[in-house]
Amino acid sequence: MPAGGRPADTGVDAVADAVAGAVADAVVVGAGHNGLVAACHLARAGLTVEVVERDEVLGGAVSTVERWPGVRVDRGSSAHVIVRHSGVVEELDLAAHGLRYVDCDPWGFAPAPVPGDPGPDGRPLVFSVDLDATCASIAAACGEDDAAAYRRFVGVWGPRSRAVVDSFGRQPTPLGLVRAFWPLGAPSGDAPRTPGGDLAVDFLGSGDALLDRWFTSERLKAALAWFGAQSGPPMSEPGTAAMVAWVALLHDTPPGHPVGGSGGLTEALRRRLESDGGRVTLGDGAARLLVEDGRVAGVETESGRRIAAPVVVAACHVLATRDLAGAHAPPALAAAAPPVGNGFGLVLRCLTDALPAYPGVDPAVSAQGLQLLCTDRAQLAAAHGDWLAGRLPREPVPLAMSFSASDDTLAPPGQHVVTVWGQWYPYDLADGGDWDALADAEAARLVAAVDRFAPGFADSVQQVYVQTPLLLERELSLLRGNVMHVEMGLASMFAFRPTPALSGYRVPGLEGLYLAGASTHPGGGVSGNSGRTAARAVLADRRPLARARSRAGRALRAVRSR
Repeated sequence: MPAGGRPADTGVDAVADAVAGAVADAVVVGAGHNGLVAACHLARAGLTVEVVERDEVLGGAVSTVERWPGVRVDRGSSAHVIVRHSGVVEELDLAAHGLRYVDCDPWGFAPAPVPGDPGPDGRPLVFSVDLDATCASIAAACGEDDAAAYRRFVGVWGPRSRAVVDSFGRQPTPLGLVRAFWPLGAPSGDAPRTPGGDLAVDFLGSGDALLDRWFTSERLKAALAWFGAQSGPPMSEPGTAAMVAWVALLHDTPPGHPVGGSGGLTEALRRRLESDGGRVTLGDGAARLLVEDGRVAGVETESGRRIAAPVVVAACHVLATRDLAGAHAPPALAAAAPPVGNGFGLVLRCLTDALPAYPGVDPAVSAQGLQLLCTDRAQLAAAHGDWLAGRLPREPVPLAMSFSASDDTLAPPGQHVVTVWGQWYPYDLADGGDWDALADAEAARLVAAVDRFAPGFADSVQQVYVQTPLLLERELSLLRGNVMHVEMGLASMFAFRPTPALSGYRVPGLEGLYLAGASTHPGGGVSGNSGRTAARAVLADRRPLARARSRAGRALRAVRSR
C-alpha cells in the first residue's frame, strides 16, 4: 500500500470511490476568468459542472478584495481590454448577471516631457474613443504630419486588428488562421489586393519598426510602444507589430473597468454559472487527476474529496496541470517545457488622498485610462536590458491607473486607489537579492518615477501594497511571477502555445483532459477566449464523451451488484 494506508486506485474501484464523493459531467480546475468562462459554456450546453479552486478568493488574477477598510483593490488585472472585443460578455449575457463596465475614455494619457529632459517641452498626448479629438491632441503635441499619419494608421490597422481578434477566438489551426487573415489582402475600393508578402512583413516585423515607418515623433512612438509592451516582449522583438496596432480598435470600444473592481467580471461569471446549475468550490483545489484505462475519470481535491467526471478542464498553469497528472502525464504533457521566463513586473496598489496631478492637465482627463509614463523608447530598452541581465531597472518605467476617479465604490470619499505597474522586474536577481527585503525600496523608487511626472503624488500616498514577482507567485499562483503564464514572444504564440503538441486544447494520450487559461492560445490578458475555445473542444467531443460516461455507468453498476 502507498504512504497513508490507502490502496492504489485501479480500474473500477477508482471509479466507485470517486462516484462515492460526487459526480459531474465536467470538472474545471481553477476559478480564474477562463476557467469560469469554460464552465459557463459547458453548463449552458446542459452539462453538470463543478469548478474547484485552491484560493479562498474567486477569480484568480481577475479578482478584487477589501485591502484596507472600505477600500476595494484589484489583485491582478485592472483594465479589461481584449474581453470587450471577444464577444464573451455578450454571449453569456453577463450584464444580466450584474456586470457593468465603466468605459476608460480617454483610454490613454502620455504626459509632456519633464522640464530638463532631452527634447522640447510640449503638451500631453490624450487618446480617446473620438479619433478626431485624438488626432487634434497629436497635432498639438507632435505636429500635423504625425496626426495625419495616425489617422491613416487607424484606418489600415483597424481591419487587421479585427482579424487578430477573430484569430484569438478560435483554435490556432492553419485553416483558422487563413480564415481570419486571408480577407485582409482583398481589393478595397480603388486599392488593389495587398500582396501577402507585404502583410507578412507588417505582421511579423517588430513594433518599433512599424512605428518608425509610420511616425516621426519619438513621444508618440514611445507612448504607443509602452502600450504595446504590456503583453511582455519589448517592441524590438519580431512579431510585436500587432501588439502596438491594437490601439486601432480602442477608437471603437475602449478598455473598461468593472464597477466594484476587476472581480466584477468573475463574480458575474459565477452567477451565470450557478443560474445554469453549475457550482464553484473555493478553498479546496484539485490535488491530482483520477485516471482509469488511460482516460480521465475525475479529480481528487486537497481535502480528499473525489469528483467523478469524464472531462477535466485544467484552467491553471500548464506546468501545474502536468503536476496534477503525475505519473499519468502522457509524453506531450510530461515533456512540456514552455518558456516561463524570469518574472514579468512589479505592482503597487496605493491608497492615496488625491489622484495623480499632471501639470496643466485636468485629472478628469488623465485619470480615466492608462497613464503611459514614458516619453522615450530608450527608457523601455534600458529597462528590458536590465531585466535580461537579472538586474533591477536602473530607471523604472511606470504605468498608472486610477479607476476610483470614475467608480466611487472602490474607496471612501476623499480617498483613491492608484495602481502603478512597473514592467521587467526579474523573479531571480543575478546578485541573489531577496525580494522580501527589496520590496519597500523598489516600491519607493516606482512611486518616485510617477512623482517625477505628477509632482506631489508621493506625498499623497497613505498605504502601499507591494506585489513583487515573488508575491505574485505566492498570492496568485503565477509561476515565477509571470502574469502571462508563458512568455508572449512569437515562438510561443498561436500553434506554438504552450507547445506545438498541446496547442489544440486537448492533451494527446490522456483522453478527457483539456487545457485552458493563459498558458494556451491566445495567451495572457483578460479575454475569456481560451476558456470558450476549450469548452467548444469539449462539446465537439461530446459523442465519444457520452460513450465514456456509459462505460463508467456500467462499471459502477457492476461494482454495486458485486
